[in-house]
Amino acid sequence: MNPVIPLQLLGGISAEEFLRDYWQKKPLLVRQAIPDFKSPLDPDELAGLALEEMIESRIVLEHGDSPWELRRGPFQEDTFSQMPERDWTLLVQAVDQFIPEVAELLEHFKFLPSWRIDDVMISYAAPGGGVGPHFDNYDVFLLQGHGRRRWKVGQTCDATSPMLPHADLRILAEFEENADWVLEPGDMLYLPPRVAHYGIAEDDCMTYSVGFRAPSAAEVLTHFTDFLAQFLSDEERYSDAGMAAMKGDSDQHQIQRDALDRLKNLLQEHMSDERLLLTWFGQFMTEPRYPELVAGEEIEEDDLTAAIEDGEVLIRNPSARMAWSEVDVGLLLFASGQTVVLPEKLRDLLKLVCSAESLHEGNLGQWLADDDGRKLIGELIKQGSLEFADE
Repeated sequence: MNPVIPLQLLGGISAEEFLRDYWQKKPLLVRQAIPDFKSPLDPDELAGLALEEMIESRIVLEHGDSPWELRRGPFQEDTFSQMPERDWTLLVQAVDQFIPEVAELLEHFKFLPSWRIDDVMISYAAPGGGVGPHFDNYDVFLLQGHGRRRWKVGQTCDATSPMLPHADLRILAEFEENADWVLEPGDMLYLPPRVAHYGIAEDDCMTYSVGFRAPSAAEVLTHFTDFLAQFLSDEERYSDAGMAAMKGDSDQHQIQRDALDRLKNLLQEHMSDERLLLTWFGQFMTEPRYPELVAGEEIEEDDLTAAIEDGEVLIRNPSARMAWSEVDVGLLLFASGQTVVLPEKLRDLLKLVCSAESLHEGNLGQWLADDDGRKLIGELIKQGSLEFADE
């Protein structure tokens, strides 16, 4: 995608302008980002998803058994008939992984790295419904799919921003309104991290929220050091060989500066290994939200070739995630939290696997004649990141 071509989704500005002036800096309201948008789901269909065991869903009632009562799914069929006429919201997570027409919406966001996109959450709200004034620690695009929702945008927040006492929801105790917009179907609001916002349904409405993965520093340090520890032997320890003798006025109980320097060197030696850092990061960012849904089966290479030649089509498992990079030893494919090292000759196949809507004889045939290419496709089917379209 050419970064300087104006995009309808961004209100006629280019991806370059958006990333320079708005991304992680300030909100952007776009009227008719997707003109004449028709929601792929209606409220009843969304409620149906909330009945499923494997799908994350929540209901927030502003005036329930307690203020801002939170209920977690899966729900029963009679749940929604018992809801009040107003002031409640249903939120269903990762709908793009279950409804192909919702996943297609992500095609509009190709100006951003695909591995940064988390999921498409859809909310339904009865009139007056919302989840209270709050802020997120990640970027989000809020696309109005049905009805009208009023969005109030407020101050930039941080960990010190006062919150209402609530066991489950992070609702701001103070909200400083800076803007107020009513969005209709096809309108979209981009919000950077930590910007306070408050959505209130004007009538029955549905909103599509495209959220982005943004690991916290705590997650990075915790998960990367756990990953790194797998490659370190028990013999690698703090060492002070060659330590200078203590001076006469030194206190043997004091940790000296040189000890801290040796500790920093020990950490830096391993933390600065870029190949290991990249491997961990690729695996972490492609970890599926629902790992149990990424499960495949082994297929013989001859059977794979025969199936493709017979017209069968491979697609990416909707719950799988893929990305790639390169290091000095070759190419790295990150597939649903796992890493595959590939030779340089498979660069075009790697790009195809990550980006193509489907794999078939027309675009895959030449690679099935290559031993390494055929092996890669087979491994991805076995892992579950690729599957045959009729499964």
